[in-house]
Amino acid sequence: MKSAAKLFYGLTVFLAFMAVVYIFATRYLQDTGNIINENQGRLEWAGATGLVLAALMTLMLGGYFHFTEVRSDITPSDFEEAEVVDGAGTLGFFSASSIWPFVMTVGILFMGYGIAFMAYWLLLVGAVILIVSGTKLNTQYITPPEKH
Repeated sequence: MKSAAKLFYGLTVFLAFMAVVYIFATRYLQDTGNIINENQGRLEWAGATGLVLAALMTLMLGGYFHFTEVRSDITPSDFEEAEVVDGAGTLGFFSASSIWPFVMTVGILFMGYGIAFMAYWLLLVGAVILIVSGTKLNTQYITPPEKH
């Protein structure tokens, strides 16, 4: 965990530095090929916003990893002699097979086609399929296996 927090803090510093460089480079760049940059360069908002938001997101993740690392016990990754087996544990329950993720994908596909072709009825059908399949996915193990 310590390495994850350090990695994201390092990414934050790098992205913040690159955002400052990008802002100054686009602000004072003399680009005659762009209509907006007639006399003096202007800030290019899309790249500047993207870099600033990326720096803030990595800062948020680094803070989260740092926050959880302080409150967690020692993990096997903290030891240099640790084996892969030391970090193994219960992974949880994973469904062997289920049709509902595919049905959800079909519902999202219908919704996408409904938006693309302005077919509101197709958007509604996709939303209904998505809601029903999401409900079925979350409740598929409530009923006992013999009732399937």
